[in-house]
Amino acid sequence: MYKILRDPGHMELALVAGIDPQSEGLARARSLGIPASHEGIAAVLADPEIKIVFDATSAKAHVRHARLLREAGKIAVDLTPAARGPYVVPPVNLGQHLDEPNVNLITCGGQATIPLVYAVSRVTPVRYAEIVSTVASKSAGPGTRQNIDEFTFTTARGLEALGGAQQGKAIIILNPAEPPILMRNTIYVIPAGDFDKDAVVASVEQMVADVQRYVPGYRLKSAPVFDRRSTPWGERVVIAMLLEVTGAGDFLPPYSGNLDIMTAAARQVGELFARHLLGVREEVVA
Repeated sequence: MYKILRDPGHMELALVAGIDPQSEGLARARSLGIPASHEGIAAVLADPEIKIVFDATSAKAHVRHARLLREAGKIAVDLTPAARGPYVVPPVNLGQHLDEPNVNLITCGGQATIPLVYAVSRVTPVRYAEIVSTVASKSAGPGTRQNIDEFTFTTARGLEALGGAQQGKAIIILNPAEPPILMRNTIYVIPAGDFDKDAVVASVEQMVADVQRYVPGYRLKSAPVFDRRSTPWGERVVIAMLLEVTGAGDFLPPYSGNLDIMTAAARQVGELFARHLLGVREEVVA
């Protein structure tokens, strides 16, 4: 809500819907003059003027919502790991699925790490990619906690489908530390053969800059580390990258980088769909 209000682009925020009549989010929306409803998906379906819907419920709920929104002729931008539509990560494939009724933003871990795996794979084939996303326990709501299995599966498939890895693996850790930690991601990439280290570093640095255009708090903690070690595929060079994401603090605390990167990506995707629906012709980078 806050990201669209700050930079609406070609979108107009028409409704905020939830299921809790006492929701703080709905109260905030109303205080800003935005229509709000506690009738959930029913309120969205009842408004024929709504064309783009951001679904941030849960994987289980979105399975039902996806069908209802498609039948109503609305575009769903899915922020859950339900994976009912093609995967989209803005700096990797933004603009490739504009005719789809439903696109999936994978997970916060996927939005953070897939760009860097892709940055390596566009230089050299990747045999294996493994990511570990650690987020503050306070920034993991009930939907995230219910969807741990979907998170690991969908993120791993995203590492393959978009990241370019032949095999992917994902792990999520909810850290209860006080004060809450920032979102941290460790990415391990095993290239399939020899490669140019300088080309990999340049590709990764360019990708970090691309993501920072819409997530300013996205940064590598250090340059990629290249370490030769024994792997299931023989002795290979393993590329390790340490990534940290600080949220913009629009409403959620800055330590909630995991949530910020999802909402920032959703706004990017929604804006492109809005331009497409309005017939605005502008160059798409990815």
